[in-house]
Amino acid sequence: MSTKVPNCGWKVKFNHSFPEKRNQFFIPSFKILFNLFTLLIRYTLYMLWCYIRKKKPVMDYIKVVEPKQMYGVPLGGIGGGTIGRGFKGEFCRFQLKPGIYEYEIIDADQFIVTVQNTENVTVYQNVLSTNNSPCNGHLNSWKWNFPAENSSYTALYPRSWTEYFIPQCNIKLICRQISPIIPGNYKDSSFPGGVFVWTVMNFNSESLNVTITFTLKGYKKASRCEQFEIDQNKVKVAGMKIYNNIRSMKCTFAFGAKETIDVNVSETSFNPNGSGAVVWDQLYEKGSFNKQQCSTVQYFSEIACAVAAKTLITKNSSKDLEFVLMWHMPLIQFLNGQKTHERYYTTFFGNDNNAVEPMCHYALSNYQKWEEEIDNWQKPTLNDSSLPEWYKSAVFNELYFISDGGTIWIKIDDDEYKNFSSTDPRKKYGRFAYLEGHEYRMYNTYDVHFYASFALIDLWPQLQLSIQYEFRDTVTRADNSFRWILYNGYFGCRKELNCIPHDIGDPEEEPFLKINSYPVHKISDWKDLNLKFVLQCYRDFTYTNNKMYLIDMWPQVKLLMNTCLAWDTDNDGMIENSGFPDQTYDAWKMTGISAYCGGLWLAALCVTVKMASILQDNDTEKKFSDILENAKVTFNRKLWNGSYYDFDTGREINSKSIMADQLCGIWYLQACGITDEILPQENIKKSLYTVFEYNVKRFKNGESGAVNGMLPNGVIDKSSIQSQEVWTGVSYAIASHLIFQGMKEEGFQTAEGIYETVYNKIGSSFETPEALYEKNCIRSVGYMRPLSVWSIQIALKKLKND
Repeated sequence: MSTKVPNCGWKVKFNHSFPEKRNQFFIPSFKILFNLFTLLIRYTLYMLWCYIRKKKPVMDYIKVVEPKQMYGVPLGGIGGGTIGRGFKGEFCRFQLKPGIYEYEIIDADQFIVTVQNTENVTVYQNVLSTNNSPCNGHLNSWKWNFPAENSSYTALYPRSWTEYFIPQCNIKLICRQISPIIPGNYKDSSFPGGVFVWTVMNFNSESLNVTITFTLKGYKKASRCEQFEIDQNKVKVAGMKIYNNIRSMKCTFAFGAKETIDVNVSETSFNPNGSGAVVWDQLYEKGSFNKQQCSTVQYFSEIACAVAAKTLITKNSSKDLEFVLMWHMPLIQFLNGQKTHERYYTTFFGNDNNAVEPMCHYALSNYQKWEEEIDNWQKPTLNDSSLPEWYKSAVFNELYFISDGGTIWIKIDDDEYKNFSSTDPRKKYGRFAYLEGHEYRMYNTYDVHFYASFALIDLWPQLQLSIQYEFRDTVTRADNSFRWILYNGYFGCRKELNCIPHDIGDPEEEPFLKINSYPVHKISDWKDLNLKFVLQCYRDFTYTNNKMYLIDMWPQVKLLMNTCLAWDTDNDGMIENSGFPDQTYDAWKMTGISAYCGGLWLAALCVTVKMASILQDNDTEKKFSDILENAKVTFNRKLWNGSYYDFDTGREINSKSIMADQLCGIWYLQACGITDEILPQENIKKSLYTVFEYNVKRFKNGESGAVNGMLPNGVIDKSSIQSQEVWTGVSYAIASHLIFQGMKEEGFQTAEGIYETVYNKIGSSFETPEALYEKNCIRSVGYMRPLSVWSIQIALKKLKND
């Protein structure tokens, strides 16, 4: 098992300065603003309505999140909330309320090191933070300002390594942060918390006593704490519990350390708004806390706790001090919801308040097993010398969004459980949902999940199937409540029959029940959602070989494909777009036959024929096989221009735009292992080569991914906001398509541009944005679509197997 600081991963010094500072205040051209004028008026009225109703908008373009250039690997498993951490050690981004982020650095959440000689005389004591003492005067007895030049950070999700060198004592500290994100392990991956292992390395010729102290206020205000101790199976854990109420939901923070013969653990409580002397002075005097019973009554208006682990490090040796942090918030409610939901992890430990203690014990008893499983998963990639180092960082670190994407993972309640079929994975694995983005507050946004879902189907396939069953059930559901469509000002029903919704709901309503919270367009007219469901059905079947899944999806697949036939207005086999942004590029309109939606239609026809063949539905197979043959001819005849596929068949200037994502449907077929010639192979190669030459190489010297639209004269297509953006997730998808086609070097250059820009130039690590502009600006921090990087891993596997 590898526990040493890895050679690869995202590495940064604490005193690193990123070369670019970007914001979210992009100002479009006057022409674009003029075209969007009525939409902006309606959006302003919508925001006013939200303000009056004291409701957060699902997409807030006024109060945007400022990029921080500070984030590291978040802590926590899947679906139980997360605590974001800065790469300098801050506890700084809390996602404990379902789907809601709160950005606040908690000064009292720290680690402190105390170094004493063998006579217990303190020779060094410092907060392991490079920050200044809090400006509000709190904790001013503590010594802050750890030298930034002596510290560095390595991130390789779900672990990180923080290194501190203390030349005054000639010791080195390495903090290894571990979250139980383990492919195929649904039990441990659901745990809300993680482990910190501090390796203390003594380079001296004499022994030293070293204490690492973990201080925690937790989250928001708490005024009650309690000591705990649990000693089972030769593992003893001692620590503190802090009791909170978060929006009327009970949450218990528990943190502690493993106590052994040569590791002494002591605890205390203190006022986080005071000087902190009660902690600092005791540590300085004896490297531990006075043994006392921390009362459960209120001491202060707020309370924080400290757990200290002290040990003797002999000369020229090292030792580990092991800490755990868990938060137990078993029952949750959405803001305006009526139901109480039970988080999935309670399947294994229950929802009793005291369950947090055995959870802490389990974590410290099993984290080495977690790391072994993580190693077994990651090593084949990390040890592959043919892969560039930046890629090894990108493919694992972008997985942060699986847990930190506002993710919820809840159990099915008893009433629903008995109504689900025995083949429904939700009975065993529950419901899973993650947000479109930290700022775009919609669960399981389906047009985006289409790109991101490769990570789930490859690593946690039952969670992907759970999402599919959830959307399957929405097809024949309608919600006739009226809503104002912001794009055109019309009123329409929230969800129509026989179509896939945009999303599964807003965490400020009641998701799963109140679906389709997206207010901008009438999504029943979107041309990509139904097709993306059909494609994922077949893709998931090829990965799981689960024929019952295919049988369960088949009635809805046929309904959706028949709904799509109405979009072929001239019976030439091809569906047409409607002259408004009726797909995932929701500010970039397509007219007539488009390369993007047309390619998805061809791919969906292809997999429908294959599914019909597998299920021996001969009539459906023949019907859609005939349509496919007609559609292939039409698509090539109307869009192929000899070098690439035209953007659409409209008459506007941008109809000749080179769209980076023009072969999205064909990319998905290749990810399914389909080698049928849906489009001429020569055309596919030429199109991808054109995209690489224009959208990648002619945009910022090929060092920033693929711009969405490029005109044939080599000028960026600025006809819409989105045509001039680089979508990080789309660039990763295009990179994987290039690799599928044997263009590995071109694929890696495309993906490297995104990784280097996001992580090393603009400092948006662990808040990867949806979109990059040519300069100065980004859009939508912390986004789902970049999980498509995992499709590169799938392409590389296929390349190796071939």
